[in-house]
Amino acid sequence: MLDGHYDGHYDVRGSGPLLLVIPGGAGHPMGLDGAVARLSERFTVVTYDPLGLSRGPLVGPVEDQRVEVWSDRAHQLLDSLLPDGESAHVFGSSSGGIVALDLLARHPERLGRVVAHEPPSIGVLPDAARQHAMITEVHEIYRAEGVAAAAARLGAGLEGRSWEPGPRPASAVADGGESARNTQNTPMDIFLGHVLRPFTSHALDLDALKGLSSRLTLGAGSDSRGQLPFRTVALLAELSGGDFVEFPGGHLGVLQHPVAFADRLTEAL
Repeated sequence: MLDGHYDGHYDVRGSGPLLLVIPGGAGHPMGLDGAVARLSERFTVVTYDPLGLSRGPLVGPVEDQRVEVWSDRAHQLLDSLLPDGESAHVFGSSSGGIVALDLLARHPERLGRVVAHEPPSIGVLPDAARQHAMITEVHEIYRAEGVAAAAARLGAGLEGRSWEPGPRPASAVADGGESARNTQNTPMDIFLGHVLRPFTSHALDLDALKGLSSRLTLGAGSDSRGQLPFRTVALLAELSGGDFVEFPGGHLGVLQHPVAFADRLTEAL
């Protein structure tokens, strides 16, 4: 089953029905070991690493990432792993959830059930313009001040907290922010600089998802109630007709409560 020609980055654990896991952030599978170990008791878990970040920092400049490219490569990966006529389940969280939804909309032929946990597809929201402006502000703060300041602004935006910018570091004022940024292509740099804006701006094919709603589950963390990710997912479930399921923890529930999260995911599948 694992003799295909896909030349990207992935890891395989366990046995049973194939489950493709698409991580959030910049696609680095860090922190997923606990959940994957639990899931591998029931599934052949294929953890997709779209940029190969688990093998070390990327060398050279990184371009803005595209949802369609990640999902096309995931489709390619499944074709290389699955025997003819067989399908796989898919789980994606956060930015990986957006990829999972795009994969279902455009390549449903190899898929069983798809579970998307808190995909930040904010374009469906009535206040989408305000939320896109918040994401743009996060990106601008990242460019000017680096990861820590941008992550603080993003956290406030996701949780619906008020946020007041602090004074810019003197180094950022002097050099336009270059010294404030980590330029080593770390996962957070790639996420804030090249994934967050294009992925949250990606327009889902809701018509396609409606036609595939019997295979779709939208999930949100119980600790995310009242926050932007929960609101987005609840509306997505309503618009697509997919199931809605609550998971343990918040936006990072798969990292915070790996065993309980994996058990809830197994039930959803």
